[in-house]
Amino acid sequence: MTDTSTRCCVVGGGPAGMMLGLLLARQGIEVTVLEKHADFLRDFRGDTVHPSTLELIAELGWIEEFLTLPHTEMREVTVSMGGRAVTFADFSRLKVRCPYIAFMPQWDVLDFLARKAAAYPGFRLLRDTEMTGLLLEDGRVAGVRAHTPAGPLEVRADLVVAADGRHSTTRVAAGLEPAAGSPPMDVLWFRLPRHHGDEVPFFQGGHGTLISIDRGDYWQLAYTIPTAAYPELRQAGLAAFHDRIARLAPDLSDRVALIDDWRHLHQLTVRVDRLKTWHRPGLLFIGDAAHAMSPAGGVGINLAVQDAVATANLLGPVLGTRRPDERDLARVQARREQPTRITQAFQLGILRDLYPKDLADDTAEHVPPIFTAFRALPPLRHVMGRFIGLGVRQEHITRT
Repeated sequence: MTDTSTRCCVVGGGPAGMMLGLLLARQGIEVTVLEKHADFLRDFRGDTVHPSTLELIAELGWIEEFLTLPHTEMREVTVSMGGRAVTFADFSRLKVRCPYIAFMPQWDVLDFLARKAAAYPGFRLLRDTEMTGLLLEDGRVAGVRAHTPAGPLEVRADLVVAADGRHSTTRVAAGLEPAAGSPPMDVLWFRLPRHHGDEVPFFQGGHGTLISIDRGDYWQLAYTIPTAAYPELRQAGLAAFHDRIARLAPDLSDRVALIDDWRHLHQLTVRVDRLKTWHRPGLLFIGDAAHAMSPAGGVGINLAVQDAVATANLLGPVLGTRRPDERDLARVQARREQPTRITQAFQLGILRDLYPKDLADDTAEHVPPIFTAFRALPPLRHVMGRFIGLGVRQEHITRT
């Protein structure tokens, strides 16, 4: 057993964990981030970097360098139903330096943050290090146990922050169970080659919905279906699946047969949930570990990053002098819980109408109320642009 210690141990090297580690190290706080994988290279992770996150990178002084990473830009979100299209969100009026969504592979984002964080002497990123349990002392979390290629590891810390996602092992170790909302969809991720001249809408509704992200030489595609409908879809066969995709995106009909095995599809079972209390003595949950989001609107990553910024702003000064107590941790939840509640209500309520209720349902035949509202009231696109682009409570970096 190897022992080490740090002021703050962050479990999970995703967007929230890496941003928190970076910002704490920037304040001179000793921080160790545990990432269970050896690298960040995983397909079909959330790749939408919203204006709120781009603004944070700009506040750090790195936006020009950041935007040299491969990416595409989307300045408005258009939703299509049965050949009718409406602009659902317009980012052009946002008072930020980058009024658009950047589609950027998440591994590039995480590598960028890791590289910047490594410049601070108090930052450590331990890859291939998986949290296996919590260290408890006098009823307080005092660190974590982890497995590494070199053997067991104990990391003692004044604060443990769980940023290990919707399937948080830290949450399980703490014995916490989130309250689940009603999940609106499952998502099947896959990719197809992109040809010059392709015209594929970003969001196309019908029998299921298809979200298409331009990756340059390929399309990253998300086919959304009602919750638990995947077995029924598979029973109908791959040819029926090909037909569904071709109807939603006719320009892809000449290559849908490249999906010749169900293993080419990556299923994400959506679970929208939220912890009642985001903390225990010595332990704080942020991001999807505290509140798993639906993919609707692509807001999950950016909400998690906002959590990280609030945590660094509120707890960084505390960690510089003492161990945070539960009142300190409660301040993070108090600041971030309302934005989470509002965003989840929006995903589960308003946006839910855009998605079919079963596999036979064709939303193009009964246009959802939200689609009709946006066609009748075009100014709503700017309101939605602000909601999706900046969130309910935009955080700024306030500590140096």
